[in-house]
Amino acid sequence: MISTTNLTIESILEGYKDKEFSITEIVSTYLDRIEKLDPQLNSFITITKEDALTKAKALDNNLTTEQFNNFPLLGLPIAFKDMYLTKRIRTTAASKVLENYVPAYDGTVVKKLKNAGAIILGKLNHDAWAHGGSGENSQFGPTKNPWNTEYVPGGSSSGSAVAVASGFTPLAMGTDTGGSIRQPASFTNTVGLKPTYGRVSRSGVIAMASSLDTIGHLTRTVKDSARVLEITAGQDNLDATLHKELPESYTKNLEKGIKGVKIGIPKEFIGTGTQPEVKEVFEKAVKEFESLGAEIVDVSLPHTEYGIAVYYILQTAEVSSNLARYDGVRYGENRTFFGDEAKRRIMLGTYVLSAGYYDAYYKKAMQVRTLVKKDYDEAFQKVDALIAPVSPTLPWKLGEKVNDPLAMYLQDALTVTINIAGIPGLSVPAGFSGGLPVGIQILGPHFSEEKLFQIGHSFEQQTNYWKETPKL
Repeated sequence: MISTTNLTIESILEGYKDKEFSITEIVSTYLDRIEKLDPQLNSFITITKEDALTKAKALDNNLTTEQFNNFPLLGLPIAFKDMYLTKRIRTTAASKVLENYVPAYDGTVVKKLKNAGAIILGKLNHDAWAHGGSGENSQFGPTKNPWNTEYVPGGSSSGSAVAVASGFTPLAMGTDTGGSIRQPASFTNTVGLKPTYGRVSRSGVIAMASSLDTIGHLTRTVKDSARVLEITAGQDNLDATLHKELPESYTKNLEKGIKGVKIGIPKEFIGTGTQPEVKEVFEKAVKEFESLGAEIVDVSLPHTEYGIAVYYILQTAEVSSNLARYDGVRYGENRTFFGDEAKRRIMLGTYVLSAGYYDAYYKKAMQVRTLVKKDYDEAFQKVDALIAPVSPTLPWKLGEKVNDPLAMYLQDALTVTINIAGIPGLSVPAGFSGGLPVGIQILGPHFSEEKLFQIGHSFEQQTNYWKETPKL
């Protein structure tokens, strides 16, 4: 019997080539596990069982060695956060407004992954419209953390993280606007990548805050993450913000090691708001980097303290603009179907953009955004990368912060400035505290994903935390 809990993208594709198992066997095993265990976790909104099995059988019937060269993800199961438009598959944004919406086309990243041979298992739960950091704002019910179902898995890409951690899929696509991939990756012991803004096309992904949204993914290992970015990154005529140049390969320098690499620790990220348990795991991780030969350097990002204020002004302003299109006239339900968090952000965003307040709030936030970016630019003149905790706290209990929006927003303190600056971030497993996972994030200059993978892979091989899986 096949166990999916520790299967990686690499092991699945090698297994196909070596005829250890068929594509149908793998897809069936994942679907059976979802059917059996997901009712207690609620990571999926839609499961495309019949279509997935039909595609798997068709591939098995015509499988040739040459196909593995032409289709780099041939037969690989995959699931998408329900913000991605998927042709003929319901796309809800985890909101009742779009409960019955079925797109007529695939988004660019969906198309790229399908063209690479991936098989869609379904669409994943998340905070509605990607508004949240706990997975509790979904209008299809909260997602639960597989390490302890009384706790949140993080958000907004809650279902994506839980699905990978629980062995429901080896690859899940997410979105990261203020930490929405890295934080749930940290809370579930998975690897989460937020690429540089402009590295991966946003076309065909429902917009939350357009100048902050980043298209990334969650996997079991760093090597798998690098392999996926080789497919999703690159030019797209439907997204004018994309950068033209790509490295030759994201995987070629993974084994290079990090001896002599300068890694900075931002002092502002290890402040009084960080729980002792998180500090303890992070300090242990720093020692691991030192043992690998990295040079640890203290750095400062002085405008970090303004990050939350800047983020929630810019983000809500863009949310109010993007959600204005959902009026129930052309598609979807009317605005009475919006949840509380969506309404809150629409009102905040409309306020900061209104006459008499634009200069005081939005314009000033844009000016501070420039200063935040400058902080990172200056830091990266001294170091090759930065490391920091992903979240100041461990996962919290379901319902603990749901009625205190400000407390929830403050959980993003260590992730939002990365989106404000547009730089890449990679979250990797770094240990456990009280049975709950804790991750660290590795940050680099714009378009430095290859270096982040190199650093993350070295740490991962040294520690092997990724091999730990929840008992379901």
